[in-house]
Amino acid sequence: MEELAAAVAEDQAKAQQPQQPAQQPTADLNISDLVALKSIIEVASQRGAFKAAELEAVGKTFNKLNTFLESVAKKEA
Repeated sequence: MEELAAAVAEDQAKAQQPQQPAQQPTADLNISDLVALKSIIEVASQRGAFKAAELEAVGKTFNKLNTFLESVAKKEA
């Protein structure tokens, strides 16, 4: 019975402590992630994952991503 009382007292003490705000996850996105995303788009489009009406938006986004990755590669070279 004493163990139960101790556990309840401990839980009450924890509940009374001020709660610290949850930490926001940091954005951890790098060039290799974008290269992987480019590959994912290529594979998905080859497998027919996009509807015809979506292809224009997917293609434009892919082209922007590809242009960005090429410019990064030129700067690193």
